[in-house]
Amino acid sequence: MQIGIIGAGRIGATAARLFVTAGHQIAISNSRGAESLRTLVAGLGAAALAATVDDAARLSELVLLAVPWHLENALPQAPLLRNKIVIDAMNPYRPEGGFFELGESTSSEEILRRMPGARLVKAFNTIYYEHLATRGRKDLPVEERHAIYLAGDDVAAKQVVAGLIETIGFAPVDTGSLREGGRLQQPDSPIYNQTFTAREARAFFRNELHKLTDVLPDGALPLALEALAPFREWPGKTAGASKKAPNF
Repeated sequence: MQIGIIGAGRIGATAARLFVTAGHQIAISNSRGAESLRTLVAGLGAAALAATVDDAARLSELVLLAVPWHLENALPQAPLLRNKIVIDAMNPYRPEGGFFELGESTSSEEILRRMPGARLVKAFNTIYYEHLATRGRKDLPVEERHAIYLAGDDVAAKQVVAGLIETIGFAPVDTGSLREGGRLQQPDSPIYNQTFTAREARAFFRNELHKLTDVLPDGALPLALEALAPFREWPGKTAGASKKAPNF
């Protein structure tokens, strides 16, 4: 793929190296201009191009956002991202420390409001950049690789991002919708910066779902049971009926 990277800091530069090594082409940008990226691009070879923020978005079929969350002016113009797959690797940190208060919203929902029409997928925001640089293992079965989580409402876009994650030696783990899955990937969540493999991550989620049944209010139980029903083998169910597993 042709991938645009907005931001050349720790996550952006590390992802650029991994994408090029995996056979992708990249156009990388930052707020200081293409000239400041000369050394980085030279080290990446012919598959890398230094570009302006808008050109990195315009030239690419998939765009990774890896700049400080609050710097709205550091992002490409919204029309350039319409109908493109956009990976949001940003977290809502305040420059002075702590997090921005978003109420009932999540950071990726707020980003999507800035760029309507983008096919937004939240990913690469829960992994420490040194782990991103060193823990990719293409030689391992996918389930035994370090997990990179993704969330979003566009199923096809998530499939593309999942494939990209596998090409760089990690395991994609889908946490669900942009709202609920995105909330699970926020910096104060129990999976943030953890070194779970995909197998360990799914086991963790199953355990958390099991514990949830003990604290759900009675009024929420019908909806929970309805959601879980297709995935559970109930006592007395006809022998030989097909079994399904939840997509964790």
